[in-house]
Amino acid sequence: MQPTVISLNVVNAIIPDVGGGVGVTAIDKRAVTDTRGVTTAGIAGDQRSDIPNHGMPMQAVYAYAREDYEWWEAELGMSLSAGKFGENLTTVGIDVTNAVIGQTWRIGTTLLQVTGPRIPCGTFSRWMNIDKWVKRFMDEGMPGTYFLVLEAGEITAGDEIKIESTPEHGVTVSDVYQLVAGDRDPDRLARVVACPDLPAEMQQRVAGFIK
Repeated sequence: MQPTVISLNVVNAIIPDVGGGVGVTAIDKRAVTDTRGVTTAGIAGDQRSDIPNHGMPMQAVYAYAREDYEWWEAELGMSLSAGKFGENLTTVGIDVTNAVIGQTWRIGTTLLQVTGPRIPCGTFSRWMNIDKWVKRFMDEGMPGTYFLVLEAGEITAGDEIKIESTPEHGVTVSDVYQLVAGDRDPDRLARVVACPDLPAEMQQRVAGFIK
């Protein structure tokens, strides 16, 4: 199957997040059918409320795979619509979890660069309203990935995903995620810390795992 963006999602409304540090959240994403511009700040019409934790350039766009949604639907016994996990791009036909850090994706006229996994937070847990959701999400290892926008452009639902370049270091979104989740395999830790394409913020975090 050709890798494709099957849904383009932006914030529906800023909603209260009682218990959160900001007090509101933009996690409620809904599908849009028109073409949207994409800049280093993200997708036109989207918003982020918790800027310190979710507003860095390396988090400009977030993607989650429909295949992973289907696993969660079976696990939870419920339907999950595109955007439910707060992603901007719902994909099909591409292994988002094992995307290589620094890999570039051409979608529409936009060029995105894989930067790392989404780390679940309390806001996500309150939004899902499922007991011990953060732990469950962490344990299953399907985080989705964030992107930096290398070239501004436009994206429309239905656009194909074309891999333009893949770094040779081989460090994946999953490698980074497993370290954050607690699996401090020494070989993986060394590879991730040495990864030249890992954003500085995440590199500092994983470097702190070295004993």
